[in-house]
Amino acid sequence: MKITLDRTKCIGCGSCIALCPKFFEIDEEGKAHLKKSKLDNKTNKETLEVSKPECAEEIIDVCPVEAIKIYDNN
Repeated sequence: MKITLDRTKCIGCGSCIALCPKFFEIDEEGKAHLKKSKLDNKTNKETLEVSKPECAEEIIDVCPVEAIKIYDNN
C-alpha cells in the first residue's frame, strides 16, 4: 500500500500528526511531512510504501483539505 501526502494542499493543521505520529510529523515549513517518504519534486507529493496503513486510514477522513490518500498497490 502507498500513503501519499500532497504538500501543495497541506495547511499544517496538525490533525494527521495528532492521530498518526507513526507516519507524520511537522516539518520546518509548518506543514505535514510523511516520515521516510520519497518526494516527487514535480508534483510536490510525498509517497511512502507501507504493509499496513494502520492509523493513516483515519487521517483521510479528518484532513480538512484532503491532502492524504491511501492506494492499494494491486
